[in-house]
Amino acid sequence: MAALDRLHPEQSIEALNVPQTVHYNWEYDATRRRLMRLYENAKRDQWNASERLDWSVDVDPRAGLVPDLSIGIYGTPMWDRLTPSEIERLRHEAITWQLCQFLHGEQGALLVTAQVVDSVPWYEAKQYGATQVMDEARHVEVYRRFVQEKLEHEYPVNPELKKLLDQILSDSRWDMKFLGMQIIVEGLALAAFGTIRDTATNPLLRDLTAAVMEDESRHVAFGVLSLREYCADLTEAERHEREDFVYEACVLMRDRLTNREVWEAMGMDADACVAAFERSELHRQFRYRLFSKIVPNVKSLGLLSDRQRERFEALGILQYENNTSSDVDQEIEEERRLRAEGMAA
Repeated sequence: MAALDRLHPEQSIEALNVPQTVHYNWEYDATRRRLMRLYENAKRDQWNASERLDWSVDVDPRAGLVPDLSIGIYGTPMWDRLTPSEIERLRHEAITWQLCQFLHGEQGALLVTAQVVDSVPWYEAKQYGATQVMDEARHVEVYRRFVQEKLEHEYPVNPELKKLLDQILSDSRWDMKFLGMQIIVEGLALAAFGTIRDTATNPLLRDLTAAVMEDESRHVAFGVLSLREYCADLTEAERHEREDFVYEACVLMRDRLTNREVWEAMGMDADACVAAFERSELHRQFRYRLFSKIVPNVKSLGLLSDRQRERFEALGILQYENNTSSDVDQEIEEERRLRAEGMAA
């Protein structure tokens, strides 16, 4: 699949017919206090991308916005054979592909969260979900602006990411939307954003990522807090079905990180580049580290049975089951502390 500079208007809109169950809730007593606290935090922490970020910062994607180490074939013979101009182009292609997938994922999150407000039965969750709709709209805004104004180049949505988004959008059950978006997609994004925030050499990209992360940590917390109560009452068959969905979603997210579209756009042997990526211990560790936020949260929901543990072990991600990121309140406070320290500095 080649990179696309722009889609024609008639190609840019895709319709997806999905079943949707809408729940009214006429009981307005807010008994889920942790969700209401999350709602208060979300109201307090809203931000304006036009004012908070300095869009005048110069961005040169060919010079490298993140270290070359993040490119899948770095350090391999294929990298060594590249000319300086090819390396510059590869930097541009690689960061564009990555940020475009963030952009597409944020649009998916916008659509799913709008569904969540309709379908979740709890008043408190509907109220918080409305704030996440605004968050996701803002995330689409900042990534769209960065991609179009600073990178001036676009990639279509990755097939594996699109498949998962379609599955989440097409499932009428609200808890499956939470599992797919709040736990898997948002959890993976939170880990990926953390890497970019800590390694970005461009100040606009670093600040943009840090701002988005403030919202994302709340989104993961929203999923965990909402699903803990629901998953406790699942039957064994229902639990197995949700474990299967989580596992299949993790496989899709693992497979989308090979950057195949980038190698094809560069005119390189995509199969050889993917194979080199797979053989690289450094990049293997980086890829699986992205699941560090997902596995402990899956465990906290009671969806890490012995059969699931075996499958996660085969994926190479079981090692993260005892990470502390399952403590969502602690994670939110840590993000707030980091932000406060950054503002003081």
